[in-house]
Amino acid sequence: MTLSLTRRSLLIGGAASMTAKPVLAHEMPQKMRLSAATGTGGGASAAFDRDRFVEDCIRAHLETDPVAAVREVLARAVSRPGAVLAGLGEPKAAGLDVLLSSPSLTIFAASWTPQMNLLAHDHKMWALIGIYTGREDNILWREGDDGLEAYAANCLFESDVATLDASAIHSVTNPLQRFTGGIHIYGGDFFATERRQWDPETLQVEPSDGDVIRAMFARENERYAKVCGD
Repeated sequence: MTLSLTRRSLLIGGAASMTAKPVLAHEMPQKMRLSAATGTGGGASAAFDRDRFVEDCIRAHLETDPVAAVREVLARAVSRPGAVLAGLGEPKAAGLDVLLSSPSLTIFAASWTPQMNLLAHDHKMWALIGIYTGREDNILWREGDDGLEAYAANCLFESDVATLDASAIHSVTNPLQRFTGGIHIYGGDFFATERRQWDPETLQVEPSDGDVIRAMFARENERYAKVCGD
C-alpha cells in the first residue's frame, strides 16, 4: 500500500511503502461481520461487548485470510471509539487489559500514559492496532547492513487501524497530554514469545518478553506518578 505525505503518514528516506498499513476510518470495509452486540452495527446506542468482540475475532481468525478478517472486526469496533471507551473504561495508567491470551491469538487493550515512549521492538507475529482514544505515533524500522534504520512513520488517530506483518519493527510514542488507548491483536502467544527491543540511544538489540514489558509499564507509571505529583 503506497502512502501519501499526509498528517497520518510520513515516508522517510524515499521509501514507497510501509510494513504497517493504516486502515483509516473512511476506508473501512463495507461488509458487516460483527453482530449488533459488538456495538458496530446496532446504532448509536449499541454498547461494545468485550466478550462478543473476542468471539468475533476468534471466528474471523479461522477464515482463509485471518489477518484481513480479524482486521475487519477490529476496524468495525473502533469505528465507534466512544462505545469502545465506554465498554473498556477510561485509561488511568499504563498497562494491558488482556481480553484473550491463547497460543494462536492474543488480544488486549493497551493504555499509554501522556507522552509515553516505547523502544523499537518486534513482535515475531502479525499484529493489528486499533485506536479508540488518543493518538499513537509509530516509527517503522528495519535491519540494514549498518544496523537498525528508520524508514517510515505513521500517526494513528481515533478509529484508525494499522497492520504490521511478522517482520515489522516499530517504536511508539503517545504525543498527547492525555492517555491513549488501543486494542492490540496478535497472531500468536504474545506473552510467551521471546522478542527483541533496541536501545533508543545505541540501537543495540536486547531481549524482550512479557516480564520486560511488565517492568516497562511499572517504570512508566512511576514516572507519570512523579509528574502528576509535581
